[in-house]
Amino acid sequence: MTYDGRAALFAGCVGAVLAGIPSTTWALVHGDDVLDGARAAGAIVLRDEQRTPVLLAAAVPVHLALSLGWAAVLAATMPRGAEPATGALAGLGIAALDLVGVGRRIPAIRALAQPPQWADHVAYGLAVGVALRLRRR
Repeated sequence: MTYDGRAALFAGCVGAVLAGIPSTTWALVHGDDVLDGARAAGAIVLRDEQRTPVLLAAAVPVHLALSLGWAAVLAATMPRGAEPATGALAGLGIAALDLVGVGRRIPAIRALAQPPQWADHVAYGLAVGVALRLRRR
C-alpha cells in the first residue's frame, strides 16, 4: 500500500468538517449549548481558561491537528476496499483513546454527554473512510 499524503489531507479535512454533526444535532434536540464540545477541545490546551472566545480560538488548531493526524494514520493503515466500515470502527478506537484515555483527565471533556461524542468519532472515521475511498479510485 502506498501512502498518499494528499488523500490523507483531503480525508482529514472532510472528517474535521463532518465529525461534529452528531453532537451538534444532539445539542440542538436537547437544548444544550452547541459550543460545549468546541470549548472542551480548547480546554485540551488551555485547561484553566473559561472565556469562550479564547477556548474557541484554541479549539480550531487542536481539532484540525487531531483530525489531520488521525487521517494520516488511517490513510497509512486502512486497507483498500473496506474504507468506510474500517473508518467507522477506527472511529470507535479513536473515541476510546480520546474520551476514555485522555478525556477523563480533562474536566471539560469529561462533562460532555458521552453518546454524542462517541457518535462524533464514528462519524469522523466514517467520513475519513469515505473520503479515502473516493480519493483512492
